[in-house]
Amino acid sequence: MNFYPNERIALFIDGANLYASAKALTFDIDYKRLLAMFRSKGQLVRALYYTALAEDQEYSSIRPLIDWLDYNGYTMVTKPTKEFVDAAGRRKIKGNMDIELAVDAMELSEHLDHVVLFSGDGDFRSLVEALQHKGKRVSVVSTLTTTPPMIADELRRQADQFIDLAHLQNEIGRDPAERSQREHRRRPEPGPLDEFETEDLIET
Repeated sequence: MNFYPNERIALFIDGANLYASAKALTFDIDYKRLLAMFRSKGQLVRALYYTALAEDQEYSSIRPLIDWLDYNGYTMVTKPTKEFVDAAGRRKIKGNMDIELAVDAMELSEHLDHVVLFSGDGDFRSLVEALQHKGKRVSVVSTLTTTPPMIADELRRQADQFIDLAHLQNEIGRDPAERSQREHRRRPEPGPLDEFETEDLIET
C-alpha cells in the first residue's frame, strides 16, 4: 500500500458492501485493528461508517456493531431503510447510502489529502474522479479474489490505488479463536442488514 506519513487520510466505509466482501472472503473484520492500521499509515482525520437501519424493529441485529463503532473512533452515518412490495408481491428493502457518502466525501475533501473508499460499487467511479480533480489521492478497498469479483472494473481503473481486502486479512481480520469464544458467550456479531435476505435488499 502506498501511503505517506504526512497525508491527511479519511476512511469512507460502505458498511453493507464491506460486510458482503468480508463474508465472501470468509473472515470477520476487526474494526479496532482496521483503525489502528490506517492510523499508522498517516494522519487519520476521520473514519466514517455508512449503513441503513430498520427503525421499525424492536431489535435491529446490526445495532450492537453500530454502538461499538460509535464509541470506538468511528463516525456513524445512518438512515432508516424503506420497505415496499414489488409488482410480484415480494418484500423489498431499500437501504442505499451512496448519496450520503458522496456528499460527505466532497465536503470533507478540502481537509484531506487521501480518501480511502471501502466499496466495490461502480456508482462511486464519478465520485473518485471528482475527488481526483480536486487534487486528492483515492484508494479503493474491495476484492477481486471472489467469484464474481466484488469490485466493479470501472471503479478499480479510476482509483489511484486498489487495495484487495483479501490481502489485508492478516492485518485487520479477527482471530477465529476469538470469534469461537465470543459465540459461546453470546450470539454472533451481525453484519449490516443481516436480518434481510440478500435478494430482498435492493440499492436504488
